[in-house]
Amino acid sequence: MSNESNPFSDKVIVTNILNGNIQGFAVVVKNTEKLVTQIVRKMLANEDDQKDLVQDIYLKAYQNLASFQFKSKLSTWIANIAYNTTVNYLQKKKIPIIEIETMIENKFTITDHPEFVTIKTEAVEILNAEIGKLSPLYQTLITLYHLEELPNKEIAAITNLPEGTIKSYLSRARKILKDNINSHYKNKLP
Repeated sequence: MSNESNPFSDKVIVTNILNGNIQGFAVVVKNTEKLVTQIVRKMLANEDDQKDLVQDIYLKAYQNLASFQFKSKLSTWIANIAYNTTVNYLQKKKIPIIEIETMIENKFTITDHPEFVTIKTEAVEILNAEIGKLSPLYQTLITLYHLEELPNKEIAAITNLPEGTIKSYLSRARKILKDNINSHYKNKLP
């Protein structure tokens, strides 16, 4: 996702699309598909459902583009549509939200030494397992903040939660993760 989006360029892109430049929407999709896919994948396990939902999200975004009011970045507005559409889908279908996948691995640097690779792999597996035990909301917030590296303000716009609540929830989620990981390692000691 492009973090270089700004209201001026968003306004130009949206205006061009609304004036008939449908190819401009392809640029919007390209710039936001990583974020949208991350949101959907973190909350929904079935790949076919994921693909269908992503299409629905972009269809909603395109159909409602005229209602975009430039109060946030276009990418944040689309991420909000993604989040709400996915939550609504899950509530309607009563599908459980899946655990965070191994995308965390991409945030670590790997050394060539086999011992470090083994330790890192084990740590990532433990972290993924512990994140998977968090509530769906905490999983989503951890993903948006730590994996997508979105600021609290954008996460607030996406989830419709106050920034203070997001900070509080992230703090709680991190504490739960820390306590659970510490507990995991204490139980492993001889």
